[in-house]
Parts: sequence; C-alpha cells; structure tokens
Amino acid sequence: MFGIPGKQAVTITSKAAAQIAKLMAKDGHEGLRIGVKKGGCAGMEYTMEYVTEVNPLDEVVEQDGARVMIAPMAQMFLFGTEIDYEVSLLEAGFKFNNPNVSEACGCGESIKFEGM
Repeated sequence: MFGIPGKQAVTITSKAAAQIAKLMAKDGHEGLRIGVKKGGCAGMEYTMEYVTEVNPLDEVVEQDGARVMIAPMAQMFLFGTEIDYEVSLLEAGFKFNNPNVSEACGCGESIKFEGM
C-alpha cells in the first residue's frame, strides 16, 4: 500500500459509514470495494461494488461497523480520500473528496490524476 504507517488509506464520514454498514447488514456483504478504471471524459472513473469476501491484496479500512476495501490497482490513486454520503432533493450517493484528482468533468462522474 502507498501509505503512511499509522494513517488510514481513506477516511469515512459518519454518514458514509452508517450507509455502508446498513447496506452490509441488509444483504450480508463483507464490505464495499472501491477502485478506479479507465473511462469517462476526464480519463478515469471510480468503481464501487459490495463484495462477499475480502481479497487478501485489498487495503481494508474499518470504521463504525463499515468496511471499505481498496482494490490493489487503485491504492495509489485513492490514498488520502474522504468518502462521504450526501442526500439532496434530487439524488443521494457516495462522494469522494480526493486530494489526488487534478481535473474532473462537469458532471462529476469522471476524474483525472496528475501525470496521467
């Protein structure tokens, strides 16, 4: 992992942790795996999936009953990211506050990292 000893790879807000824990309990998932893939108008997109087993190569972050696993290929892109859960009048969903992002598209679905 691309990390600092004693510091979590990502942080999870209390709203995000509550939502992840609720969904884990509902369907019996082991946690939420996050990653990145090529795509979108800015070059990269976040991926999220609920999984039934932890991959031994995943970086695991646990907080308030929520478990987030970071896919191996995404670890260097997601270090320092805050995962939040926002509810508005028109939508609800997870939001990534990632200090590694150099650009984002207008719709907020696609991102670019420095040097890519």
